[in-house]
Amino acid sequence: MTPQLQQAIKLLQLSNIELEAYVEQELERNPLLERDEAEPRAVAGEAAPVEAEFAASGPDADLQLGDISSSSAAEVLDTDYDNLYDGDSGADVALDAGAPGMQSSDWGAAGNTGGSFDGGEYNLENHVCAEPSLRDHLLSQLNLAISDPRARLIGIQLIDATDDAGYMREPLNLIAARVGCRLAEAEAALEILQGFDPVGVMARDLAECLALQLRERDRLDPLMQILLQNLPLLARHDRAALMRLCGVDGEDMAGMIDEIRALNPKPGLAFGGAPAQPVVPDVFVRRAPGGGWMVELNNATLPRVLVNSHYCSRVARQQIRPEDKAFMSEQLSNANWLVKSLEQRARTILKVSTELVRQQENFFERGVAHLKPLNLRAIAEAIEMHESTVSRVTSNKYIATPRGIYEMKYFFTPGITATEGADAHSAEAVRHKIKALIDAERIDKVLSDDKIVDILLGAGVDIARRTVAKYREAMRIPSSVERRRAKRRPA
Repeated sequence: MTPQLQQAIKLLQLSNIELEAYVEQELERNPLLERDEAEPRAVAGEAAPVEAEFAASGPDADLQLGDISSSSAAEVLDTDYDNLYDGDSGADVALDAGAPGMQSSDWGAAGNTGGSFDGGEYNLENHVCAEPSLRDHLLSQLNLAISDPRARLIGIQLIDATDDAGYMREPLNLIAARVGCRLAEAEAALEILQGFDPVGVMARDLAECLALQLRERDRLDPLMQILLQNLPLLARHDRAALMRLCGVDGEDMAGMIDEIRALNPKPGLAFGGAPAQPVVPDVFVRRAPGGGWMVELNNATLPRVLVNSHYCSRVARQQIRPEDKAFMSEQLSNANWLVKSLEQRARTILKVSTELVRQQENFFERGVAHLKPLNLRAIAEAIEMHESTVSRVTSNKYIATPRGIYEMKYFFTPGITATEGADAHSAEAVRHKIKALIDAERIDKVLSDDKIVDILLGAGVDIARRTVAKYREAMRIPSSVERRRAKRRPA
């Protein structure tokens, strides 16, 4: 592969943030590239950018203008070079690709919306606000509680070692060594900071966090300390062992556990951290006025660059050294290829995402329970592209839909065999059904994995018990025994 071809393939799999950074580097490095400040073009099929190359016949050669077709770039990109792609191991999934009303807008013809969605400005940053951080809250208390500059410096280091949940994750001796103080000084500063609001902050583990809160309530008696030293038993709901260790009866133990439940295991989460970084979608999916779905690229994520043909012509008319001519020829070739690669990248993303929406139309219409099993091969065959191209295009790309923003890879799920020869079910849809069944179960009818298998079989899903258990554990749902025990615990 030539370096240019490697570059073009790399562009396919970059996220919009990575692509913007890459283009910025190219603009700084290549004197023949310039940013296109014009509004996004709304007409499809426009002429390709100016193409030029320096003839290799000598320093007096003239600038030669020519054209490189976009289709040729598409053909060379749609190839699995050097077997870099590891395709799906499963068999093809036959899906209905016919979805009437499907529309797609050209990559440069998204209505000049600059990322509009459903007729309005779609800007996630408008919904993100920065709350006072835990660090700021602790620093404000530090300035009032400690006046000694040395102790305040130690306190700042302790606060910086505290995570968003309010726990100090770095060992105290390492902080003392970094600051250059005695361990006793660090312990004294920590004792002051552990009295700050929120109560329980700056603890080094869960037991210490709960102990700080109980001390604030004047409830940290010896029996409660024993309970805190045996939190693993509490997590396993082994009340009998806890009663033996604490020397109390069932009623007293229930009261002690209720006190523990009333505490906050993550006091720092009451405060905002840094503003959440929103995911910027590459593609918008919205309902078309006449029915169906419209797919359009987010123009705001598409870097637009041009080859500076005026500067290129000026240089070509001058007498320059052979090495300068070779340099300019290389830069011109790189600039032309980058422009072509960006255009082809955008068109390929639109083509793949349009087919993806067409094949998963039931999801957009009816929700996750109707997500179809889908693999890369099904999309590749429908749009007559190589699987490696589809894989690269769907990496690090996001689609904004009326149901939320999803990574493109989300829509590719393995199939679960259906009973009586019906269409297969997607794994994601089956997981959704399992969660819905467990959420709806009653305290007197907690569903075992075997019972869930029977219910799914009745709904046409041929699934094994171990698969149900695997999906349940992946969703962090306890077993039926643990759920039954939790439901029977007094509130």
